[in-house]
Amino acid sequence: MCNRPRTPPDSRSRARRNLFVAACVTATALPASAPEAVAQWVEPPGRGWMDVSVFHLDTRDAFHSDGDIRAFDPFTEAHAVSTSVFATVALGLVPGLDAWVQVPFQRLRFDDLGGDRLRTGIGDTRFYLRVQPGRYLGSGFPLAIRGGAKVPVGDFAVDAEIIPLGDGQRDWELVLELGHSFYPVPAYVSAWIGNRWREENLESRRDFGDEVFFLLSGGIEFGRLGTSFIAEGWDGGVPVIEGLRVATASRSMLRLTPSLSYRLGAGSARAGVQIPLRGTNLPAGNTLVIGYFVRLGPEA
Repeated sequence: MCNRPRTPPDSRSRARRNLFVAACVTATALPASAPEAVAQWVEPPGRGWMDVSVFHLDTRDAFHSDGDIRAFDPFTEAHAVSTSVFATVALGLVPGLDAWVQVPFQRLRFDDLGGDRLRTGIGDTRFYLRVQPGRYLGSGFPLAIRGGAKVPVGDFAVDAEIIPLGDGQRDWELVLELGHSFYPVPAYVSAWIGNRWREENLESRRDFGDEVFFLLSGGIEFGRLGTSFIAEGWDGGVPVIEGLRVATASRSMLRLTPSLSYRLGAGSARAGVQIPLRGTNLPAGNTLVIGYFVRLGPEA
């Protein structure tokens, strides 16, 4: 390694660094926010499920604005490590209506020639209501409509030396969910498509731009062992930064997630890998995913 002087990055590099680190959190969580196998089947009153998932990303590379994978910043030897734990709970409220809440805990680390930085804490929290409209029309067709919001609970500071734990603004989502169960064969397919309206962060004078997202998944069980495969992605609008539209700052992602699950105790454990195929302005590198899913309520 050459002996470059340990010169701190300029303010533009620091801002870019923090955006990429914050995007590590976004990249792990969106758009999927719950086990895919239960996506469009609304929970009965008093019953539901809980899922705890851990996402770990260790990378020196990112998808840049041209879509190429390169180092975060080759001049500062940047290295990002993101470990995020997402706890998601769903509960049926009345026939045809359930509610979800998702709370993340983040551990974000970013090292470069300017120093080593570490932040831990609660991230932005999501709330959803989901309705199965066919139930009120006498139809059992597995179609659901989910609406919700991301609330900026995570700490956010307009400071290039502080890694933010959230985006510091609200998001609003509307999602259409479809699916099919091959019962009595223990297999399913499901699909989501939705839109995310992102409010402006007034403190940083940044509007990320709205996003369209989708998810396709399928899975099958063989006794206690199961397998699933997910294809998902999103495409963001043109951000507005300090009053200027910056087309080269828009974010997008397409990734695949194969995983295995095993019935363990009252629920099932799973392990998989998120594999990014293409993207812009988001971290590159595979993300390890492990989790545990359990049903709640009577006859769970």
